Amino acid sequence: MTMPRAYEEIALSHGDTTLRLRPSLRAATTLEAEFGLDTLFKHLGEFRLSTVQKIIMTATTDRGAADALMKAVAQAPLGEVARAFTGPLLALCSGFIPAAPQDDRPRSKPEQSATPITWAEVYSRLYKAATGWLLWTPEATWNATPTEIADAYEEHLAMLKAIHGSAEDTQAGETTISPAQREANVAEGLDPEFDRAGLRALKSRIEGGL
Repeated sequence: MTMPRAYEEIALSHGDTTLRLRPSLRAATTLEAEFGLDTLFKHLGEFRLSTVQKIIMTATTDRGAADALMKAVAQAPLGEVARAFTGPLLALCSGFIPAAPQDDRPRSKPEQSATPITWAEVYSRLYKAATGWLLWTPEATWNATPTEIADAYEEHLAMLKAIHGSAEDTQAGETTISPAQREANVAEGLDPEFDRAGLRALKSRIEGGL
């Protein structure tokens, strides 16, 4: 079973206090539901302190350290805090958007839809992919970042295609069914192309994407 990697954390510092923030699926889902990603970035650009505090308390890996940081910030000039925090918090919120692949490996085709997909739906699909396909625990899934889940899911699909083949292989006449297996299927009253049908069903699920 593949497990998520512990990376993509953002360091936020003020004075002697340094806080680690993580763009986890939990934080992304929570903040998107409350603000929407467009509004979240807008509030960061305006440096609305209430939104900044919500982001920090939602994405922190240490609530005690977060409380201490917010108390220290309350005594500091707002402009100074904005200059120190805006960059790291923008980087953090950018982590709520799954990063584009860094390699040239073919990616799975996105699901075709008549209507645009919302970020809430994206996060729901990532959760289902991690817990259903990758067999991660709910806690591991919520603590993973959207990019970690998307990367692991893509690798999982690549593994399935490597094992079972692809639609292109089937259309070109390439099959894992040997003549002996085909005859055995007929003798048992099964479809001679039994495995091919199974692969088509698997391919359909794979191409459905997240």
